[in-house]
Amino acid sequence: MNCFVTGASGFIGANLVHELVARGHRVKTLVRPAGHRHELESAGIECFEADLGDRAGLARGMRGCEWCFHLAASYHLWLPDYAPMYAVNVGGTRNVLEAAAAAGCSRIVYTSTVGCIGLPNSENGVVTPTDETTPVSEEEMYTDYKLSKWKAELIARELAAKGVPVIIVNPSAPVGPRDVKPTPTGRIIVDFLNRRLPAFVDTGLNWVHVKDVAVGHILAAEKGRVGERYILGIAEGNWTMIEALKVLEEISGLPAPKIQVPYVVALAAAHTGEMLSHLTGKPPRAPLAGVRMAKHKMFFNPAKAIRELGLPQTPPKQALADAVEWFRTKGFVKQR
Repeated sequence: MNCFVTGASGFIGANLVHELVARGHRVKTLVRPAGHRHELESAGIECFEADLGDRAGLARGMRGCEWCFHLAASYHLWLPDYAPMYAVNVGGTRNVLEAAAAAGCSRIVYTSTVGCIGLPNSENGVVTPTDETTPVSEEEMYTDYKLSKWKAELIARELAAKGVPVIIVNPSAPVGPRDVKPTPTGRIIVDFLNRRLPAFVDTGLNWVHVKDVAVGHILAAEKGRVGERYILGIAEGNWTMIEALKVLEEISGLPAPKIQVPYVVALAAAHTGEMLSHLTGKPPRAPLAGVRMAKHKMFFNPAKAIRELGLPQTPPKQALADAVEWFRTKGFVKQR
């Protein structure tokens, strides 16, 4: 297929374009005027220069493409001004999806987040993972990132209801190769390996191999039902933070932190950090949005994607091991 991909320089996007090329698809990626393109072009990927605000330019770039994957997003847990995030995540999503429809794309995959899925409930200490059917409302979008992605997902659903062939995927917490920033999840691993994680908060994530998430996007284009949402996660990947840190200890040979920080202490520290950040303009070490999200164990059930798409289920330990190897190989870990 001829594929148009936004967000190819991001973590999931980079893995997606390489997976598409490996499967014989032809790939064109959206790049910003000042964006890096050498690695993409060296992999045989065509780069098209345009901006998410340029709907006509986007439509030109998508001409002749059958599949569109929209992954580009502003993913920040703290910003001095969130208006640019909403412009990219909400306005940019409408522009890309409508441009893809105008260009005649037969399948349009929009990358949302599990942050737009209803939060799990805990009863007597037992957390029940939620799925795509769990009720959720805008009131639960308590960070600007989540709210911006929620508004973008509503646009995707609106267009799908009008007949635009949009399929929505909701990745959980991917880890693995090509996490160049790294993402907040990858930062946990890097900090662990660099012995900069002295304590932890009692939270939990659905840890998934980024390769499975990339493949899940392709499977959504091949088999997904228009207008449906698919959680891209691992059925056995619902681990608490300490469980994940214990696995990292086993993989790396480094000791896991033993100090658990009470949520109220972490929240107070985050508030202080945010106040300092507004004065300095520098991001806080522990953003308030991240601490608020950590209040909930983000456990999810990907059964629908497994059943309907055939989503791969790489063991989460392997995902963490591949991430550790990649971060070490690429120089993210300081020699001691």
